[in-house]
Amino acid sequence: MMPGKINPKQMQRMMKQMGIQNEELDAEEVIIKLRDRELVISNPQVTKVQMQGTVTFQILGDAQERTLGIPQEDIKMVMDATGKSQDESKQALEETDGDIAEAIEKLTG
Repeated sequence: MMPGKINPKQMQRMMKQMGIQNEELDAEEVIIKLRDRELVISNPQVTKVQMQGTVTFQILGDAQERTLGIPQEDIKMVMDATGKSQDESKQALEETDGDIAEAIEKLTG
């Protein structure tokens, strides 16, 4: 068990002895791209950690989600269900925040 307070220099020395290297990165923004959206982390604190041949990143900051638009598969599904054009189907999906059932109802109701 470690004592309550450890000097940062002592901590760095201990980590170096264990083969752990860390580096603070001066990042302005971190974007994690998913299939249908992005996670955008602003004001990030990014730490790169190398240990036993593995590199990991620790990210702290203010996260927000951003949608990447309406997936083409969703537009096609609405088109097939309603018989409407691609533009009409896409517009209905945009107006319903990507809710397929609501877009179909909107176009057929």
